[in-house]
Amino acid sequence: MGKEAVTSFDVAQRAGVSQSAVSRVFSPGASASPKMAEKVKKAADELGYRPNVLARSLITGNSKIIGLVVAYFDNQFYPEAVEKLSKALQVEGYHVLVFMASNGDNIDKLMQDLLDYQVEGIVLASVAVSSDLAARCDAVGVPVVLFNRRQDDDRFSSVTSTNYEGGRKIAEFLIAGKHERIAHIAGWEGASTQRDREAGFMSKMEEEGVTLFAREVGNFQFDETQEATRQMFNRDIVPDAIFVTNDHMAIAVMECLRDEFKLKIPQDVSIIGYDDVEIASWPSFSLTTIRQPANRMVDATVSTLMKRIRGEDITPQKIEIDSPLMIRKSARVPHKWVEE
Repeated sequence: MGKEAVTSFDVAQRAGVSQSAVSRVFSPGASASPKMAEKVKKAADELGYRPNVLARSLITGNSKIIGLVVAYFDNQFYPEAVEKLSKALQVEGYHVLVFMASNGDNIDKLMQDLLDYQVEGIVLASVAVSSDLAARCDAVGVPVVLFNRRQDDDRFSSVTSTNYEGGRKIAEFLIAGKHERIAHIAGWEGASTQRDREAGFMSKMEEEGVTLFAREVGNFQFDETQEATRQMFNRDIVPDAIFVTNDHMAIAVMECLRDEFKLKIPQDVSIIGYDDVEIASWPSFSLTTIRQPANRMVDATVSTLMKRIRGEDITPQKIEIDSPLMIRKSARVPHKWVEE
């Protein structure tokens, strides 16, 4: 038979106080004298008592829980971002409930599970959602902020880097470097980050009168990206520069070109990624890439969510944070190029 749970009534008896006094001691923001708090906590420790946070949330209507939905951890950008998001939300006094999803999952079903936990807010990290879900969240008063994704639905707030401008910067850099056969390996085409980065990239290419030499899709997957690289380079004429939609895929391209095709980077082909994950700066890769400012993106996400939870600013916002080009050794540097 399991051990019988210790209740607040047991603690009150041991401490010689009322049950409501125990409740005040374990309720954030409630008033309790230091002497009473010390007495109650001592009794609780002796008995092994832990307050039932979920039960209390049913009474107060405040769960102090934020739902965080993450699409995948393969991309090294997300473990770092999720850690930063979790810490920042904890500083605000919230617990974080993490749900894993994927691009093919039924996000509406998963979100319903989150709402069943009575979360006070939701952060969707690189997850696309339906307009029906937006209406449902609005109906129950749960604010949603998209992190590193945007949605055309104006009811959602979102925080991204300047993906469109980032794509333009990459095209400008490669064109200035006198590359003649510029290619692109795309991520999952349903992602707003993919669409915006490629749109910016192509807009600058078209302005300069440069035709895209080749395009393949890697779907943000390492193996698929390597296969896309083989498709590009098993030809008589191959690219001399590739913009890869994120660093995770760019690393896959670099390893494939070095190991299987015995090409030198950037002497034979320049590679540029997007995100600036930690591994991008390692000497073995030294990847030129666009930096997504994770700290600033996290700060903006948490600030936006807290304002909406407190009712201070209920107008959805589309926040874009500037992303600099980090010049390293994986791409030919244009003559007299001035680094940002």
